[in-house]
Amino acid sequence: MKINPDILSYNQTQTEEDQKICELLSYEISKELPEAENKIWHAHPVWFLDKNPIVGYSKQKKGIRLMFWSGADFDEDDLSERGKKFKDASIFFTSVEQINTDDLIRWIQKSRDIQWDYKNFVKRKGVLERLK
Repeated sequence: MKINPDILSYNQTQTEEDQKICELLSYEISKELPEAENKIWHAHPVWFLDKNPIVGYSKQKKGIRLMFWSGADFDEDDLSERGKKFKDASIFFTSVEQINTDDLIRWIQKSRDIQWDYKNFVKRKGVLERLK
């Protein structure tokens, strides 16, 4: 399991509670997706499978937002923040105690199996296609 040093730096710039959230998220994501490339993308930590963005998190006013690019198709009620234009779904955390690691691991596993092709989104002129 390798976490990009830029992600570790991102985590360390957060407030104490947000840092705990980010550290737990980066650890579990990297553990469950060891084959994924991870880096800072558009100023936030993101994990990619075959150059396709899968999962990431960011600091927002409501807390730390954990987002799955194809999460709208996971059939998970807790991933209730849905994107309007894409197939993403998110959940916000304001304390590390809110994170149910069993749920998190299940969502990460689904992110490997349920994917929309975001890496070719521009080439297809805004049309998303399901992978696998």
